[in-house]
Amino acid sequence: MRQTVESRAAEQPDLRDVFLCHAWDDRQGVAKHLHDLLEAAGVKVWFSEKDLGLGVPMMRAIDKGLLNSRIGLVLVTPAFLDRIPKEGVADKELSVLLARNQLVPIVHNTTYDALRNVSPMLASRSGLDTSEDSMAVVAAKIAELVAL
Repeated sequence: MRQTVESRAAEQPDLRDVFLCHAWDDRQGVAKHLHDLLEAAGVKVWFSEKDLGLGVPMMRAIDKGLLNSRIGLVLVTPAFLDRIPKEGVADKELSVLLARNQLVPIVHNTTYDALRNVSPMLASRSGLDTSEDSMAVVAAKIAELVAL
């Protein structure tokens, strides 16, 4: 993953560090908290709550956000696990991130076993778990990963 970050940064220096994929229900709670911790650590984050302006076509803005980010973070929560089978926006984001092979799952208030039941491909990726590290430590590890 580190090589991907470095090569994409060299090729496209204006990219955001990460795209934060999350369930809509988490946007003002845990996703916002993670976003704030990442930004405080100097990580440039594409986050729908901040980057989707009024009147902007949502899917096109998300498409550009995915295109213009070095890696994707997938915040896996119970709400996210509930949304994926419904094939909404989070599922579309996840599909793009899986295809690009540039993502880190962050499991929060759920387990990798629960994730495996919904998305075996995502569960097969090495990631972070907030039952093992605090959200602040998770943000610090992501900041270290994307530091140039």
